Amino acid sequence: MSQPNQFALLKQKRFAPFFWTQFFGAGNDNIFKFAFTVLATYHAAEWGNLDPKSAGAIIGGVFILPFVFFSATSGQLADKLEKSSLIRFVKNLEIVIMLAIAVGFFNKNIYLLFSGVFLMGLHSTLFCPVKYAYMPQHLREKELTGGNGMVEMGTFVAILLGTMLGGALVAIPESGAHYVAIVSIIVAVIGRVVAGMVPHSPASDPSLKINWNPFTETWRNLLIAKQNRTVFLSLLGISWLWFFGSIFLTSFTGFAKTVIGGAESVVTLLLALFSIGIGVGSLLCEKLSGSKVEIGLVPFGSIGMTVFAVELYFASRGLQPGDAIGAMALITEWKYIRVMIDLFLLALFGGLFSVPLYALIQHRCEPAYRARIIAANNILGAIFMVAASVMAAALAMAGFSLPQIFLVTGILNALVAIYIYTLVPEFLMRFVTWILIHTVYRIEKQGLEHIPAEGAAVLVCNHVSFVDALIIGGVVQRPVRFVMDHNIYNLPIMNFLFKAGKTIPIASRKENLAMLEQSFVEI
Repeated sequence: MSQPNQFALLKQKRFAPFFWTQFFGAGNDNIFKFAFTVLATYHAAEWGNLDPKSAGAIIGGVFILPFVFFSATSGQLADKLEKSSLIRFVKNLEIVIMLAIAVGFFNKNIYLLFSGVFLMGLHSTLFCPVKYAYMPQHLREKELTGGNGMVEMGTFVAILLGTMLGGALVAIPESGAHYVAIVSIIVAVIGRVVAGMVPHSPASDPSLKINWNPFTETWRNLLIAKQNRTVFLSLLGISWLWFFGSIFLTSFTGFAKTVIGGAESVVTLLLALFSIGIGVGSLLCEKLSGSKVEIGLVPFGSIGMTVFAVELYFASRGLQPGDAIGAMALITEWKYIRVMIDLFLLALFGGLFSVPLYALIQHRCEPAYRARIIAANNILGAIFMVAASVMAAALAMAGFSLPQIFLVTGILNALVAIYIYTLVPEFLMRFVTWILIHTVYRIEKQGLEHIPAEGAAVLVCNHVSFVDALIIGGVVQRPVRFVMDHNIYNLPIMNFLFKAGKTIPIASRKENLAMLEQSFVEI
């Protein structure tokens, strides 16, 4: 049965309850976290006496700590247990956590609130491996990119709505924190009700023996992932996105207050733009990829992330903090509109970067290890986010402004991207092919279903143009090794692409017998 588009999945029981479960969970995280961050930033004397510049980073750091210590165990549980039951357990836990957080808000107990941040991080740690292992069980291969796009979009729309709701509630005079507590409990209960409709999802490895040591288990999972070079470097790519994104997400409150001079509503607006951008980029992946796992979008995304991170520096470096500027003022002056455009496009390209990587990991890793690989990725991501917090704090102590920190992050993104694409030429080859197919050529594809997903296969081609290899390599889902006449292989500029794609040059017996024999050996 074909899917007309990714939104059709929302009408199906195999996807809709799962989608709304993760939607309400992500929303609730941000109702609480953002409200607490606003209180700690704008009302520090009553809520912890934290430095307004670093309050968001500290709260974010506490939230991700559980990813470091509990991801390995969470991945094993997701592979060993039936997934719908595990999802319902996690949602029960969320209700208990929100009740404890409510006590913290009503009593202004900062220790209880920070404990709540940590426990909601644990809630997300338990849910994340289940989330990404669930989809390949219930979605067909051609639905993976669209399904991942929907989940990423849903996550960031939930972040947006949760942020806006948390900001609106906490702004209510005198009793705002109380309203945050009550609404968080209600949302947790709704999430649990929806979770009850998630269909049965068999365990991937019910005989798995749990290794409770997070360090040895994480190392073992990384070794498993490393057996597939593309999967492993995709994990590093996603982890890097966590580093990159956390720099911006944890800086919005400080950026709004110290760079723009904005009120609380400005923080909400900036987060809204960032969340909508990620959502739009995630949804575009389905259209731009042609309903397949298209990793050619990954370099496209990383280029955009670098360009607009650097542009954000130039747009914001000359701003002078105003006096409690409101959100409406930002949409009337070009200097602020430029900042908002940069943030939106930076996030959009982040969506183009992340969705294909998640789909690629789900598609290419062993089903029995899928949740554990995702869990290993969560640990890497958490480590990268901690590193991001350390880097941001160190740069701030060294006198760097937030716009300068954004510039450093953008330059680092370019260096990391070049490194990854050098190690895995498939990304770069797919990117060049994707550009060709979507600008110069229109491609009609027939018979691709005859190419096996794995195992030996030989493509014997009717070679009619110099770009045949790029086009074939772009439309075939698995990596293809080409054999090419050495004179074409050595063409200037093109030789770089052929080398990156591990093309095998060949010569005739009369031209170069040694090259011919070496080519046969490599083939």
